[in-house]
Amino acid sequence: MDRNLALEAVRVTEAAAIYASRYMGRGDEELANDSAIEAMAKAFSSVSIDGKIIIGETGKPGNILERGREIGNKNGLAVDVALNPLDGKRSCASGGQNTISSIAFGEEGSFFPAPPIYMEKIAVGKGARGVIDITQPPDINIKRIARAKDKYIEDITVCVLDRDRHVELIGYIRDAGARIKLIKDGDISGAIATAMEDSSIDILMGVGGAREGILAAAAIKSLGGDIQARFVYRNDADREMVIAAGEKDLDKIYMINDLVKGKDIMFSATGVTDGELLKGVRFYSGGAETHSIVIRAKTHTFRSIAAMHYFDYKPMY
Repeated sequence: MDRNLALEAVRVTEAAAIYASRYMGRGDEELANDSAIEAMAKAFSSVSIDGKIIIGETGKPGNILERGREIGNKNGLAVDVALNPLDGKRSCASGGQNTISSIAFGEEGSFFPAPPIYMEKIAVGKGARGVIDITQPPDINIKRIARAKDKYIEDITVCVLDRDRHVELIGYIRDAGARIKLIKDGDISGAIATAMEDSSIDILMGVGGAREGILAAAAIKSLGGDIQARFVYRNDADREMVIAAGEKDLDKIYMINDLVKGKDIMFSATGVTDGELLKGVRFYSGGAETHSIVIRAKTHTFRSIAAMHYFDYKPMY
């Protein structure tokens, strides 16, 4: 992956984040999401790649960032693309936290083409790589991770989406004696935060979106962390979508290399609202400040980028 693509990737997520952030707290999640999609698509038009979207937007037919669409200006590398213009659109619309815009680039075949259904995940940073097992109860994984990180169980923090479906999981974690960080939305941020050295989050557990799992896996792999996952089926239609994606074993446990193959991966994210991973967009007279990360798996290079955008000189905004 051309390292010069790193800045191009950041420009894409910055554009989506700025557009979406204008609708923070205004109560219309679809408006916020649509604005992020529009901005991301415009930004991609000048990116020097010959891209194909593998993980994309769902919902409205004919979405400009849906799976299978070609993207980029066709003047660069042929790459597969995973993207989520606005992870946490409900949180953005309600003025909440942990909303980001994210994309990942990889060689052909890099990303498992996960359908838009639920996926159970457990994610950790490099300090606990190789010790997790999603088939084991939460307390077993917490004990293993605490031992690997040389921490007391009482000092381990588990990030969980605040959903009714997690009532039982939260009870197990509390019984184990670990701390819990509940987040309203944005499990991409929560998962990646486990792999950040300065983060207070040690583990992400629970059920979230499958496409979010692929993007999180791209970043976590680039940071040397670990993630395991398995699909959660609500009905036969969910099972049919997984089979259509090429999977024969509906009970398969997905390791990180099943979700994201190869080492030539690039991941970028920009904060929309403040969260565990990134600060959100700050507007000032005539411009805005954004905070982003960009990671290359091949070199494990991690860049944190704070950018000032002056709208008079950037017509797109």
